Amino acid sequence: MSESATQIEKTTPSKIDARTANHILQRLGESGQPPEFGVEQINVGNENYLEVLEHEYFHRQLKGGASFKLVQGYFGGGKTHFLYCVRDMAWRHGFAVAVVELSPTECPYDDTLKVYSSVARRLATQVSDVDSAPRYGLTDMLRDLVDREVQQHARRLREEGEQRPGEEAKHLVRRWLQREVGRTPCESVSFRKAVIEFCLAWLDEDFEKEGRLEAWLRGEPVPKKEVRDWGVYEKMSRANGFLMLRSLTQMMTGLGFAGTALLFDEVDRNLSVSAKRSQVIGDNLRQVIDLCGRHQLPNTLFMYAVPPEFMRTIVPDYPALHQRLKTPVPLSVKSPQAVLIDLEQLDLSPQELLTSIGHKLIPIFEVARDVTLDSQLQVDNAETLAAACVNTQFEVNHRRLFVKTFVDFLQLQRVEGQRGVDVDEAIDLVLEGHAALTGGDEGGDDFADF
Repeated sequence: MSESATQIEKTTPSKIDARTANHILQRLGESGQPPEFGVEQINVGNENYLEVLEHEYFHRQLKGGASFKLVQGYFGGGKTHFLYCVRDMAWRHGFAVAVVELSPTECPYDDTLKVYSSVARRLATQVSDVDSAPRYGLTDMLRDLVDREVQQHARRLREEGEQRPGEEAKHLVRRWLQREVGRTPCESVSFRKAVIEFCLAWLDEDFEKEGRLEAWLRGEPVPKKEVRDWGVYEKMSRANGFLMLRSLTQMMTGLGFAGTALLFDEVDRNLSVSAKRSQVIGDNLRQVIDLCGRHQLPNTLFMYAVPPEFMRTIVPDYPALHQRLKTPVPLSVKSPQAVLIDLEQLDLSPQELLTSIGHKLIPIFEVARDVTLDSQLQVDNAETLAAACVNTQFEVNHRRLFVKTFVDFLQLQRVEGQRGVDVDEAIDLVLEGHAALTGGDEGGDDFADF
């Protein structure tokens, strides 16, 4: 029934630092939610989808074109987890990435200005220092880019014997911004000017100019007179929110990034929006799909994660959108061009999936807590708990329940001593974990996505 301890090592990345291990345990143990960083350490079941995205899109399609993918999965079925995996992959390929949570109040998809503003706040690139978290936000990304360019030029000039490498480096970066970045094809001239002038303001330490342009780039209300001296004549609004979003992706390539990944996560369970709002959402999605086909979003991956009800109850009401999204088969090696990524069709059965996650959690727990566990014993425990979780819970979102229960269980094993768990005890642990996650309210919102 159980796998050997050596097989655990094969399913877990060979190296993980204590900081990442502790972050994973904290997220899983506190709320059962996927870790924001290090998600690949516990990822199982969706590898086929990720391989297709890597080889067919990041290696080919996204080198010059764009692509739209609809990610489908029940709440708690792994949508957020999957988007984090795609984010990390995009970072490795040099993309700027924004993972944006959509909700009716904070960021409704029918409000294009709020969508743009959320993207501008969440945009980030991979950091070179493994001990540092990404700095989120378009404007901080631009500051870091300018600083890196100056440092690289200064280092080269210093090696060449330049007497004033710092000043000469700033001069070269200024020329690059004005002559090369300034020629980037961009639908909004105002957006292009705002990006360039913001970078120049940071370079020249003109903090007043920098502050006004930063507010504009973040989608905050800025009077036209505040920024028109720098060639920014448009005001951000719901009428031009998607224009600005397209312009952002166009400027990313002009600034030297490999591309942009915009990953939207529908986090609200309640899909009963008004007919008017539903139509706007449908029209916006149709527009994005068409823009990807026309290459107006250069080197851009656009993902929209929704529950299955979206395809059943909303999309059929809009024939133009339905025609674009309807597909006989989901994404796979045999159909890499398919629009749909269906997280209900994974490589593993539910019990195999949970067991594999448990196998990966054991060495992560050892690193985080600086302990050595009886690997074979804990593998058997993971399998018993996985079976109890699948057999006692009828929701598809049992993944969150399992990871939280198993992390708590390993901690108990560490404190009270290691021993095997039988079926009845495993069922009791799962039921206790379910009560803790739901707060005892069976009718409430079950689990956030994992």
